Amino acid sequence: MAKKEAKNIHEISVKIEGEDWLKACDQVFLKKQKTVKVDGFRKGKVPRNIYEKRFGKESLYLDAANSVISKAYDKAMKDSKLEPVAQPSVDIKNIDDKGVEFVFKIITKPEITIKKYKGLNIKPEKVKVTAEEVKHEMGHLLEKYTELVTKENGTVADGDIAIIDFEGFKDGVAFNGGKGENYSLEIGSHSFIPGFEEQMIGMKEGEEKELNLTFPKDYGVEDLAGADVVFKVKVNEIKEKKTRELDEEFFEDLGMDGIDSEEKLKDEIKKSIQSQKEIEAENKYVDSLLEEVAKNVEVDIPQEMVDEEVEHLMKRFEEQMRGQGISLDLYYKFTNSTDKDLKAQMEKEAYNNVLYRLMLDEVMDIEKVEVTLEEAEKEVEKLADKYEMKKEDFLKEFGGIELIKYDLKMRQVIDLLKEYNK
Repeated sequence: MAKKEAKNIHEISVKIEGEDWLKACDQVFLKKQKTVKVDGFRKGKVPRNIYEKRFGKESLYLDAANSVISKAYDKAMKDSKLEPVAQPSVDIKNIDDKGVEFVFKIITKPEITIKKYKGLNIKPEKVKVTAEEVKHEMGHLLEKYTELVTKENGTVADGDIAIIDFEGFKDGVAFNGGKGENYSLEIGSHSFIPGFEEQMIGMKEGEEKELNLTFPKDYGVEDLAGADVVFKVKVNEIKEKKTRELDEEFFEDLGMDGIDSEEKLKDEIKKSIQSQKEIEAENKYVDSLLEEVAKNVEVDIPQEMVDEEVEHLMKRFEEQMRGQGISLDLYYKFTNSTDKDLKAQMEKEAYNNVLYRLMLDEVMDIEKVEVTLEEAEKEVEKLADKYEMKKEDFLKEFGGIELIKYDLKMRQVIDLLKEYNK
């Protein structure tokens, strides 16, 4: 085995030869023998010498190399004692009837220098909740519990809910997707094409009307983009929003323990806003702290580490989209973007994630931050209880006790940076 190093990029050469290589080639031949067809021989009965004469020994080599690559990588890791920080790449340097020689490109943690991480004078933002914010949130809450009541002998107005039948026609012919019955449309929501809701204002219950409209030029359906159409609309019912009173019935519907008056509700809303603001301020504070420390860091981050982090962010984004019922393909269609565009958007975040991780690891080493097994196990118990999971199931989901220890150490490092930079 030969080893070539350049900073944190290492090329490790591993040969698989002799009996190991012969055995790998034999196993590949036995698999191919079952499916290969050669005139004069039944399937599965082609002799080795005939096969090699017909297809050549070389036809076995690549599959044989694939079958031993894991063994070669294990050997490279064991002998070199390297700890990769990104998925290694591999090339085949030589391959013949005597064996195969792999060259693994192993990237280890790059050297990092932190010139300064103390005395940076980064302070958290002070949080305050105003009366206007409480009033605004009260309005949202009242809107959430707004009742809809049938509007008797009235007309459609902005903010009303109109229950309608409608059908769209282009050049006198109904088009696909342009029909609905008993559809609840909030006037002013702009959920229909421009002009639709506006032309309904003033209509009475039971009234029918033709709306002359034009689809936007950038509409997603090519046949309708920019087209003049007619919608035939009938108003079946009109409902208006009725703001709730802060009475006993409202607080019962609200279902918040101990909240039975306007004063108590305002106090609870204020506490909720305060808590949310404190979380946001804390996140902003930590981000500012890391950004400031990063200005004092020298490190050459391999692109492979950034690329791997981009893939991680992509998977997380895809899961988030899936949770909203949207596939990546659909997202690309909606945003007129591509996989390449999305990865490019994530490049900066990925780079910073890698930078901060390396930076915090270095501070961790400098400060000799340690977490005992007992401390990690207590954290597991606490988190498993919080998420109502068995300890074993939580550990499996999280990735093991070592990741718990690492997470605790990271938190300790963040706390140290806060303390050092007040």
